[in-house]
Amino acid sequence: MKIHRDHVAGGAFIVLGALVLAASGDLPFGTLASPGAGMLPTLLTVLMMAFGFVIVVQGHGSPLLAEADWSDLAHAARVVAAVAAAAWLLVPLGFVITAPLLLLGLMLVVERRPLLPVLAFSIAAPGLFYALIALLLRTPLPRGPLGF
Repeated sequence: MKIHRDHVAGGAFIVLGALVLAASGDLPFGTLASPGAGMLPTLLTVLMMAFGFVIVVQGHGSPLLAEADWSDLAHAARVVAAVAAAAWLLVPLGFVITAPLLLLGLMLVVERRPLLPVLAFSIAAPGLFYALIALLLRTPLPRGPLGF
């Protein structure tokens, strides 16, 4: 059997979904009339797994995995490392510090963009997101040592 790229990608979505479901099983699902904290993550994960299955089933039309060009693997690894570092720093540093640091790191180091536009975007985008989520919607974000 020849393995195609979409077979691997769809299978990865299914396996990742199964891991998320296993890890988030302690959240209450609730009912349709009174949804619990686990309803939306569970529904999204099941949808992700279903679409992964569709990708696997229709994967024969994609290029073979053996023909994949792996020249961009180092770039992808840097992006994954930056996001993993941000996830690790989010609780101790809080959103207000971590989000701009993530954007700065991704755009300066990984993408090698000019400094001034990167600074403007790295401050403006998390600032707008913070204003929308924390101030307007009053949903708490992880607080850091600065208290916000």
